[in-house]
Amino acid sequence: MAIYAETTNNSDFVQVEPGTYVARCYSMIEIGTIETEYKGIKKMQHKVNITWELPTELAVFKEEKGPEPYVVSKNYTLSMYKEANLRKDLESWRGKGYTDEEAERVDVTKLIGQPCILSVIHQPRKDDASKNYVAISSISKLMKDQVCPDQINPTRLLSFDNFNWDTFNSLSDYMKDKIKSSREFQMLQEPGLTRDVETGNDELNDMPFIFTIPIALGIISQLIF
Repeated sequence: MAIYAETTNNSDFVQVEPGTYVARCYSMIEIGTIETEYKGIKKMQHKVNITWELPTELAVFKEEKGPEPYVVSKNYTLSMYKEANLRKDLESWRGKGYTDEEAERVDVTKLIGQPCILSVIHQPRKDDASKNYVAISSISKLMKDQVCPDQINPTRLLSFDNFNWDTFNSLSDYMKDKIKSSREFQMLQEPGLTRDVETGNDELNDMPFIFTIPIALGIISQLIF
């Protein structure tokens, strides 16, 4: 499984300062199987986007909405391969590794509502080094007796197993275009199509991305925490 991290491709987006914060997962978007390219190698990989809110870090992004929490996201290839970024992050988050049996199927939707500690940094964008994106550098469990405030943003979940068009239409145009390019979205339009997925090595997936959450996928069904 791989991971892409970035908050937005909008240069006017207000970015949280680099640092370490308590956070809570509130959004999971299944992007689907899309073509990726890294160092000239192209593959079809099943992607999912997870988003966390930082409930102690509020700002006014739109006057009519008042103070809202900053959010940060990370894209992953949906894989529990031992070297996969998703597996590494989940093991760090839960504070223990998975057995081979546990890792066979993990329901990532169980992440929604779960608190953690996020460390974030600013990285130069590949398309314009004069601009930065927010990348998650590490995820860990809360320290003993540490408290994360209650969830502020409404839960958001999008899965091809039970596709919700209202949720889809609420996403950014960038994210919608990503999803539209997926094999699964094409299958929604043409049910006769079949799926051919290659996950491959995570080294092909360490590229920045944008924001939101993973899901259903019948790819991962034991409790994570």
